[in-house]
Amino acid sequence: MTRWHLSRIGVFALLAGVVWSSTGCIRRTLAITTEPSGALLWLNDREVGRTPVEVDFDHYGTYDVRLERDGYEPMMTSGKAKAPWWDTVGLDLIAEAVPGTLTSRIEWHYVMQPVDDDRERLIERARDLREILGPDA
Repeated sequence: MTRWHLSRIGVFALLAGVVWSSTGCIRRTLAITTEPSGALLWLNDREVGRTPVEVDFDHYGTYDVRLERDGYEPMMTSGKAKAPWWDTVGLDLIAEAVPGTLTSRIEWHYVMQPVDDDRERLIERARDLREILGPDA
């Protein structure tokens, strides 16, 4: 090969490296708040911290959410992380090639209920349930 061909290959490799390194990325974040704040949060049985909390994630879909706070009923529910239009199959390749960082921020808010520890109301609810279920329950 001539020297001219080698320098052309080197320039091409350099340009390819610059283009590859300047491509963007996607940051996916879940922002979870509760009322009241300070609840201990688990996502898919992994403890992530106390609310309000932000956590990065890789996959869209449904997440198991568990919340606990003293004086409040524990909450077991779910949260849906839906992909934005630009982060769907096919279009995500184009989004990855765009210089800069694209951000997908999903926000969930949960309202927790105070513990109902009134003994008389508990007994009344138990009697009501017994009437509904019948004597064999």
